[in-house]
Amino acid sequence: MAYGTVNADVIGTSVAGSNLGAGDASLMKNRIINGAMVIDQRNAGASVTATNASLYTLDRWKANASQNSKYTVQQNAGSVTPPVGYINYLGVTSSSAYSVASGDYFNIIQSIEGLNCTDLAWGTANAKTVTLSFQVYSSLTGTFGGAIQNSAGNRSYPFAYTISSANTWTQISVTITGDTTGTWLTTNGTGILVSIGLGNGTTYSGTAGSWSGNYYFSATGATSVVGTNGATFYITGVQLEVGSSATGFEYVNYQTSLANCQRYYWKVSGDGASIGGFGSGQCASSVTANIIFSYPVTMRTAPTIAQSGTYTINFGAGNSTVSAIIGYTSSAYGRIDATISGATTGYGAAGWLSNGTSNFITGSAEL
Repeated sequence: MAYGTVNADVIGTSVAGSNLGAGDASLMKNRIINGAMVIDQRNAGASVTATNASLYTLDRWKANASQNSKYTVQQNAGSVTPPVGYINYLGVTSSSAYSVASGDYFNIIQSIEGLNCTDLAWGTANAKTVTLSFQVYSSLTGTFGGAIQNSAGNRSYPFAYTISSANTWTQISVTITGDTTGTWLTTNGTGILVSIGLGNGTTYSGTAGSWSGNYYFSATGATSVVGTNGATFYITGVQLEVGSSATGFEYVNYQTSLANCQRYYWKVSGDGASIGGFGSGQCASSVTANIIFSYPVTMRTAPTIAQSGTYTINFGAGNSTVSAIIGYTSSAYGRIDATISGATTGYGAAGWLSNGTSNFITGSAEL
């Protein structure tokens, strides 16, 4: 993919119609995963409605809402042409004209694992400056906002930016001085949380451009997307990098991007044909089969395993549809204890997912 140029050393600047420069090829320049919005394992392009609990939408991107059903999220919602160099974007559509109360919050969030930002040295005198950049397209104009937070929610940096032209891709660049205080995890927990505001009350909004000891999701006075029925807000090319200026979006090949996402979530479905051999093991009894399987990649931590639809155990003498599963997991492999019937103790067993996207097994180790 090709990307253009950006004006550097500008905080909260909007440049309509421009593209970022070529940048460099340094490893892990971009701390955001799936910033080009290419991977959507959960929904495969379908629209989802934000609830008043955190809901993952496109991979690594969470819809955070204090109230139910105020906006929807969909990959390439509205089917507009993405900016040059991109084929996907995350699209938000407001479901009503909601008046945001002081304690309300509506945001799109990505939590960055602490192991992926240890070099930033935040919370120390050596804290590095970073720049957040992205492309945005909205039916609304005005001042919009977002914030950077720590995992404890007691350090935040609200920022503001301007969209001057409606329904036009606009390049945004925000430079953030590294925080020299506070606690910033360098473990496999949340190191940095990046919030893109869609409407936040006064409780969760703060003065843009400085660090605060409060729990802020956005900047004071930012435009509320959920405040206008049918308003749209599209975003792609999200990058968080070290330095005081934005460089070109870091292209990551598809297989690497998918693997990066699968550290936090994977999904195997029976789309197209029955998938045989999803795990193997033996029948522990006539009604239980122990199936061992590996994950696509080593996960952040031991995941929660879930199964939906038809999952069948073949145990040599016959087949049995699984009526219940219990998952035992590590970060590298899982074990399913499947409830079946008619098996013979000690027989080898293999798991099968039946054809169809409604038949799937997932593993989640999200932050």
